[in-house]
Amino acid sequence: MRNESDKLGQRELSDNELYGLQTKRAFENFKLDHKNTNLNLIYSIVKIKKAAAITYINIGTDKKEIYPPIISACDLILTGAVDEQFITQSLQGGAGTSTNMNVNEVIANLALKTLGHPPGSYDIIHPLDDVNRGQSTNDVYPTALRIAAIDILRTLSNECAKLQEALQKKENEFDSIKKVGRTELMDAIPVTLGAEFGAYAQAIARDRWRLYKVEERLRQVNIGGTAIGTGTNADKLYRFGIIEVLRELTGIGLAVSEYPLDITQNNDVFVEVSGLLKALAVNMMKIAGDFRLMNSNAIGEIRLKPMQLGSTIMPGKVNPVIPEMVTQVAIRIMANDYAISTASALGEFELNAFLPLIADSLLESLELLVNSVKLFREKCVDLIESNPIRCTALLDSSFAFATEYTTKLGYETVSRILEQCKENKESAKQLLDDMLTD
Repeated sequence: MRNESDKLGQRELSDNELYGLQTKRAFENFKLDHKNTNLNLIYSIVKIKKAAAITYINIGTDKKEIYPPIISACDLILTGAVDEQFITQSLQGGAGTSTNMNVNEVIANLALKTLGHPPGSYDIIHPLDDVNRGQSTNDVYPTALRIAAIDILRTLSNECAKLQEALQKKENEFDSIKKVGRTELMDAIPVTLGAEFGAYAQAIARDRWRLYKVEERLRQVNIGGTAIGTGTNADKLYRFGIIEVLRELTGIGLAVSEYPLDITQNNDVFVEVSGLLKALAVNMMKIAGDFRLMNSNAIGEIRLKPMQLGSTIMPGKVNPVIPEMVTQVAIRIMANDYAISTASALGEFELNAFLPLIADSLLESLELLVNSVKLFREKCVDLIESNPIRCTALLDSSFAFATEYTTKLGYETVSRILEQCKENKESAKQLLDDMLTD
């Protein structure tokens, strides 16, 4: 056991607890029992700490002997070996300071263990003076969020590309199947099942392109800006050096913003990204809804693959569970977008205290979409079968054919013939053909 103290008092910690007093206080203060800080965000913060340590070695700073063990500690964390040490809740006061401190303390204590010292020996390696040197939560946390978001965004863009291809494959497969086109759930004019899937593919193609392009916005970071973007307490050589190292570590073309004060206080870029995620969610929800309707007993133009039993009381009932899941994910993305927009608007002056909510909502939306797009493709789109007999039957019983006569006979004339023939489609068609030949 060890005791750590600050001006608020002291706490006893086990030597198995690699975090320190500040993390312990945060754990006690924000005990929501909701969910911990997203590990993708944690790992991105760790990459920044590693980049800082490498930069200090490169510029030949003092205490250079402490940075190799700090780097080794970062590498160990990035393997997932000590995930249980990151205990801060995703929703917390302080603009993310608690999560930054959690990372600082774990890195410091891991590095101390590497050197043979017990945790808490902060006179040798200090979480703030050494691990957090030249940094502030206010430049580390938003930079880490951008890195984490870009990593997941790239995966999501690739998943959208695969979904687009799957829809295009069905477009070609169903190209010759004629069916009723519908507007406002009512029969409209004939269309092909393939054309409908082609339209779905085009919508996802736009999402893919938008998500690919928005990465450019996220590459602008404020690392080196420290508290408010002015670079206070950060060595000039460090500020210029860390971005180069961070590019190498992340494989992302990051660039320090020309105006770090802007990046520190304003979060509209996250609102923009969230809005594009919402656009994808909207398209996914619309497509999923169409699939549910076309698969229903009432329409039956496509067959979704049965995935599981659908009822605990009705034998043989199978529900469209994958489109239903996609719909619920889409609703969550829309809710997260509202949270991100509101939290971003609530920033004051040089900082936004509600960045933890923005981060948690954005990363949750990204992760949910990656997984739901993949599942939608693998467990729904790829397995869809057409029902051409049903498509033909519904088309043959419909008056959708009548629209093609309006150009030559006029809207009112065609309407009168349809009303005259009521439900007798063949009689209506014969009368209209006769009128064309008169």
